[in-house]
Amino acid sequence: MASLLDRVNTLISANINWLVSKALKANSMAVVEEYIRKVEDHLDALDDAAATVGGEAKTLKRKAEEFQAKVEELDQNIDVFLQKGKEDLAVAAQHRYNTTKQLTDRYQEQYRHQEEDYQKLLNAKLRLEAKLTEVRQERVQLQAMLDLAKSKELTHRVVEGVGGVTEAEAGLKEVREEIQRRLDKATAQGEIDASRLEKQMADVLEEDLLKQQLAARKARLGLK
Repeated sequence: MASLLDRVNTLISANINWLVSKALKANSMAVVEEYIRKVEDHLDALDDAAATVGGEAKTLKRKAEEFQAKVEELDQNIDVFLQKGKEDLAVAAQHRYNTTKQLTDRYQEQYRHQEEDYQKLLNAKLRLEAKLTEVRQERVQLQAMLDLAKSKELTHRVVEGVGGVTEAEAGLKEVREEIQRRLDKATAQGEIDASRLEKQMADVLEEDLLKQQLAARKARLGLK
């Protein structure tokens, strides 16, 4: 029982803030869940031990009461034997009285020790149950904190992802601008080429006109 109570006291004295801090650093509930499992296991052990020790205490108490009744009966018998002058019977009764009284005292002493152990187990059980309630409350808050942290981390990753998309869009924008610059250049070149063609056409047409004018002049002058 002493070993069990030592382990229970260790669990009771556990620093909840340290457990929570460790869980937050690890970003995991594992350390808290493990502590809760240990507490629950020890509560079961306390229940069993308390039932055993409590039962033994009741047995010792009952035996102590039975022997105490015999002691009281023998005490009265001794007085009766003495009053009737039956010394031999009084001596025998006194001997049985002494032996029974020793057994009674022994049972009562054992009962007191067993009852003390029983109360220690019950007290440890109450304290450990209170600790378990405290840890379970902390677990709810801790889970909420971890969920919030994970949510923020997810939001951060999404934002980074959006940033990556934005950068990609920026790259596409540069590509589009480059293509547009090439199109603008090609358009300008086309305009230049078109102007050249028009000039060539104009030159050809002007040359034809000059020839027609000269031909008309020759005809008027009668020249071939």
